[in-house]
Amino acid sequence: MTGTTAPKTVLLVEDDDVVRQLTVEVLEEFGYQVHAMGDGPSALDALRDGTVFDLLMSDIGLPGMDGRELVEAARQLRPTLPVLFASGYNERELLEEVRARDTEAPTDSIVKPYDLNLLATRLNELAGG
Repeated sequence: MTGTTAPKTVLLVEDDDVVRQLTVEVLEEFGYQVHAMGDGPSALDALRDGTVFDLLMSDIGLPGMDGRELVEAARQLRPTLPVLFASGYNERELLEEVRARDTEAPTDSIVKPYDLNLLATRLNELAGG
């Protein structure tokens, strides 16, 4: 048996099918195991089922339950789960608001389209990947 560790697991929540699939491919190329969901309620079901996740990566602009609401609900289930918000807009104010309330776990954001080097850095910082 070698000293390798299991790949880090990311719960990805993205409502756009194309963006979700491309992000899955990038994350898998980075060596992550990815569980991809198209909406907040599905992501919460995945968190409830006992699967261990090292990071929640969520679009902010989800229909119905937006990314902020998803993270608030996810924190009830997994208070220390790191979060990486993704958005097509600069969402610094929202990120500041979430960080102010969410002091138990690391939270960061990245703007789409992703700079792949920046994405890799943020993932490594948050998930230890």
